[in-house]
Amino acid sequence: MANIILNDVRKKYGSVDAIQGVSLDIADGELVVLVGPSGCGKSTLLRMIAGLESITGGTISIGDRVVNDLEPSERDIAMVFQNYALYPHMTVRQNLAYGLKNRNTPKDEIDRRIADAAKALEIEPFLDRKPRQLSGGQRQRVAMGRAIVREPAAYLFDEPLSNLDAKLRVQMRVEIKRLQRSLATTSVYVTHDQMEAMTLADRLVVLNAGRIEQVGTPIELYERPQTTFVATFIGSPSMNLLPLEGSSAWDGGRNLTMPAGTATLGVRPEDLHLPQLGAPENEFAIELTVLAVELVGAESFVHGILPNRQPITFRAPGRSTIAPDENLTVYAAFEKLHFFRQSGQRLE
Repeated sequence: MANIILNDVRKKYGSVDAIQGVSLDIADGELVVLVGPSGCGKSTLLRMIAGLESITGGTISIGDRVVNDLEPSERDIAMVFQNYALYPHMTVRQNLAYGLKNRNTPKDEIDRRIADAAKALEIEPFLDRKPRQLSGGQRQRVAMGRAIVREPAAYLFDEPLSNLDAKLRVQMRVEIKRLQRSLATTSVYVTHDQMEAMTLADRLVVLNAGRIEQVGTPIELYERPQTTFVATFIGSPSMNLLPLEGSSAWDGGRNLTMPAGTATLGVRPEDLHLPQLGAPENEFAIELTVLAVELVGAESFVHGILPNRQPITFRAPGRSTIAPDENLTVYAAFEKLHFFRQSGQRLE
């Protein structure tokens, strides 16, 4: 086991700065998730930790070693890819044993590690099958088992669930979190799926254009996003951002005071609500026209538009009777509002 320290890590492809001075300290046994949109640099950063990409500047340390110039095989890490990368002509047992045999691991030790990994992943019945005889979820478990038997200092996961259907992704998220807690091994996990990131991470690292936007626990990023980028990326549906024109705001005529310097008001769909018995006092009010209603089971998402054509979404409980073209007023408690500068940085 080991911590991973990135110090001013950079990567250039010609004139393109793919990674721009990333510094991050990942604690021993911690599961850190790198999340962000396509092209933000998260997979590049993971591959640099693995040694599959060279770095242009800075240092990467795993444990007490700077690994900049070490080959992947010398870094004591195990990587799980999205495409499984299993040998089709080998059985599950042979796939699990392959890397250990190449390291001249004693046979009894190989058998012990395979038995332990197979039990942890519940793939014992499949050890004598070949990959083509397994489902996608079973193949991903085998790919994880091949990493586990290595007993490395750190695990690296590169979007391992992206090829699975929605139901399997949920099951495997639970499995990965359970295993990581059980193994207590430092793990770095890359995904573009913010739901995956929120449910798995001890800490989230939100990347944007090769830079770190914010680092923190999932709840910290959800409740106190430091930029409009993080505010809209974390949470589903994303936070409503309402640009304020001058000093005016949609406050139902209550003239609630905005912090000086506010350029954009943020409010999450789940923090907006319809009045129960008359208009709530001392709450922010927003008038809108309904465009569409999405029923998603126990709740509905109502999509509307403000008088200035600004789109807005709010969550309504149960099977809502709200209809398109209906005019509504929704409210939010003032403490649920988020304020941002013109630059996109949070105002406290």
